Amino acid sequence: MDFFRRNKNKCEQCGEKFSNYDELIHHARHVHHHPIVKCTGCGKEFIHEKDRFHHAREEHEKKMKERSHKVAKPDERRPPQDRVDKQTRHFSDDL
Repeated sequence: MDFFRRNKNKCEQCGEKFSNYDELIHHARHVHHHPIVKCTGCGKEFIHEKDRFHHAREEHEKKMKERSHKVAKPDERRPPQDRVDKQTRHFSDDL
């Protein structure tokens, strides 16, 4: 017997077991009218906010790391004010 493994596809309210997580979500929504939380990144549904948070942290963390490690273009390495000065240099005060 495995006492430390908990059944992730078991309804906490009535104890009914399901073969997959999607069936559990469907059961919780339609039988118990439990609110469902959706991942904003991919739309996957969860019963608990903590499960959605764990999913987002694990699954979508790779995308966030890729975005933060992108190499900036030469113009983007300059301070923001320099970029503004470069853009406004073409405007005239004689309007």
